[in-house]
Amino acid sequence: MLDETDDIHPLFARAPKTTEFKKLRKRLVQNAREAIETYGMIEHGGKWLVCLSGGKDSYTLLAILYELKWRGLLPVELLACNLDQGQPGFPATILPEFLEARGVPHRIEFQNTYGIIKQKVPAGRTYCALCSRLRRGILYRIAREEGCTAVVLGHHRDDILETFFMNLFHGGRLATMPPKLLNEEGDLFLYRPLAHAAEIDCERFAKALDYPIIPCDLCGSQDGLQRQQVKKIIDAWEKSSPGRRQVMFKALMNARPSHLLDPDLFDFLGLARGSLKSAEKEQEMPRLR
Repeated sequence: MLDETDDIHPLFARAPKTTEFKKLRKRLVQNAREAIETYGMIEHGGKWLVCLSGGKDSYTLLAILYELKWRGLLPVELLACNLDQGQPGFPATILPEFLEARGVPHRIEFQNTYGIIKQKVPAGRTYCALCSRLRRGILYRIAREEGCTAVVLGHHRDDILETFFMNLFHGGRLATMPPKLLNEEGDLFLYRPLAHAAEIDCERFAKALDYPIIPCDLCGSQDGLQRQQVKKIIDAWEKSSPGRRQVMFKALMNARPSHLLDPDLFDFLGLARGSLKSAEKEQEMPRLR
């Protein structure tokens, strides 16, 4: 049972016994299980490279994946990985000590991407795009070296919503972070098992378990970012109309190509009277599993 100390993974050591925390933990497990099943993430005999930044989301991801393994719902091997990007003052010993103390298999990789980013990005410009590209390439390399089938990231529902609105406001396209993606080479999947989980739940979970949070000194240190602006807009909407985040997220799972304007998704030119139902059926968005 969940409350029997001998059955709990060390990641859950000293977990609160309160009803509130148990509900939170159950909700996160259900969110992750739903995303994994909905988007077909499980490959029997697979091996996942679980990316651990030291932030609240990645700690939550790691713990919830181990919970699913403990329940027999995730038949894959897990390897935690932290990429030390060489930021000045980065507490390089925290994550290795945390993972070793809890018996979590892991790999720590040092690559001075910080120096590259500071050199390449002009003053006043955001680091996120270049940082993400460099980090992703390194993680794919590590995954191949470790024989992994997928790279797993801790992005949650709010990250996905914010990315959607950033693309809408600034990119001129309807797109966001997909929960499942095949890399360009076609040899690795990228998964986001927390795609259905709320940021506030990840924050409360990591705080309740007293995980040693490491703040980001790159993009997280910059003011006035587009993502921060979008987040403020969504926060204001949520405050004026509680539950709006979840409604907007559901909309991303309920796209109707015939009610948008993209002729590549729906054959407007071929639409004829009496053919709407068959046309919509033919142009239905493909499922992700």
